[in-house]
Amino acid sequence: MRIALCNWRDLAHPDGGGAEVYAQQVAAGLVAAGHHVTFLCAAHDRAPAEQTVDGVRYLRAGSRTTVYREARRAIRRLEAAEGAFDVVVDVQNGLPFFAGSATAAPVVVLVHHVHREQWPVVFNRAVAALGWAVESRVSPRVNRGRQYVAVSRSTKDELVAMGVERDHVAIIHNGTLAPRPVAEIPACPPHLLVLGRLVKHKRVEQAVDLTLRLQARHPGLRLRVVGDGWWRPEIERYVEEQGAQDCVDILGFVDEETKHRELGMASLLLVPSVKEGWGLSVVEAASHGVPAVGYRDAGGVAESIEHGRTGLLVGDLKEMVRQVDRLLGEPGTLDRLGANARVHAARFSWAETVRAWEELLLRASWGERPTAMGDHPAPSVPASPLDDVQDLA
Repeated sequence: MRIALCNWRDLAHPDGGGAEVYAQQVAAGLVAAGHHVTFLCAAHDRAPAEQTVDGVRYLRAGSRTTVYREARRAIRRLEAAEGAFDVVVDVQNGLPFFAGSATAAPVVVLVHHVHREQWPVVFNRAVAALGWAVESRVSPRVNRGRQYVAVSRSTKDELVAMGVERDHVAIIHNGTLAPRPVAEIPACPPHLLVLGRLVKHKRVEQAVDLTLRLQARHPGLRLRVVGDGWWRPEIERYVEEQGAQDCVDILGFVDEETKHRELGMASLLLVPSVKEGWGLSVVEAASHGVPAVGYRDAGGVAESIEHGRTGLLVGDLKEMVRQVDRLLGEPGTLDRLGANARVHAARFSWAETVRAWEELLLRASWGERPTAMGDHPAPSVPASPLDDVQDLA
C-alpha cells in the first residue's frame, strides 16, 4: 500500500511525545512489512524538510497552526506527481487534518484521546471553546462513516458520546519494547519518577507537592522528572518557589540508555496527568517491574494500570499522597505489584500493534465497511503466586 500518515509532529520535534512514538513505531513497522509510508508533519529546526528514517519518508512543512493546511497541500501534490494513495491516516490530536478534503482515498481517523479537559488548560476561553467545538461537533460530522481508531476503550467511549458510530471505532493499543539491559543499578533510597512530555496538563507540580509532603516520612525520598517540553520552565520555577531543589531532579530529555536506567532505579511511577489516551509511560515502567499510581478519571490511565494488581488508581492528590506513602512503607507489596506489572507489560508489543494496523488499513483500502476490531476486554494477567495482591484502595 501507499500510505500517507498526517500527524501534527514527529518524534524529532521538540514537543514530540507518546503520540509521536506511536506514529513512528506504526509507520516504521508498516514499511518493514513492505508498504510505502509518507509521514506528513510540522517543520522544526531539529530535522530537515525532507528525510527518510527507517524507510519512512518524512515531509515537514508548516507550523503548529498551519501544518494542517500544508499536509493537505502535500497530499494533493504527491497524488498528482506520484499517483493516488491507497489510504490516508488522519491523526486527530485535538484537531483533525480534514484529510478527506484533499484526497479520494479512504481516510482512517486515529484519536489517542479526546481533549475536552485539555483545551481550557492550554488556551484562553474563546480559543478553547472553538477548539472543542471543532473536535466534538464539526469533526464527527465531517468524518461520519469513516473508520476510526482509538488506543483505549475510554477514548472509544468518548468518541461515541460525541456522535461517532460505535461499530466504526477499532481499538489498537500502544505496544512497548522489551526493557533495554543496563549496567548494574546501585542501591539507592526510594525515589519516584515522572516520565513524559512536560506540558501543562501533565501536572508535574502535583508530583513535586507529593514528594515534599512525604520527605519527612521517607528520608532520602527524591523525585526524578524525565522528559522535556514547553512547560518545563514553569515546572523549574515551581520547584524553586517551593524550595524543592534538594529533592527534585529535572533531567530533561535523555537518551534511551539513561531512560531505562532511570526506570530501573525507580520505586514508583507517578502519573498525575489530567488525561492520557493510554499511558505509554505506565507500560514502559511496568516492563521494568515498576508499578504506577495515577488518576482513575484520566482516560486510558485506568486501562494501562490494573488497579490493585499492577499499580493503583486514585481519586485526587490527597489520596495519591496517602497511597504512595503506604506503598513506600510496604516493600513486599511494591515487589508484588512490580512483578505483576512486568507480566502485564509483556502483553503489549509493537509487532502486534503494527499487525493490527496493517489488517485495518488493508480493509480500508479495499473499501470494506468500518470495523470495531479489538474492542474486547483485555486478557487478565496470567495466574501466578504473585497475583494475590489485595485491592489497596
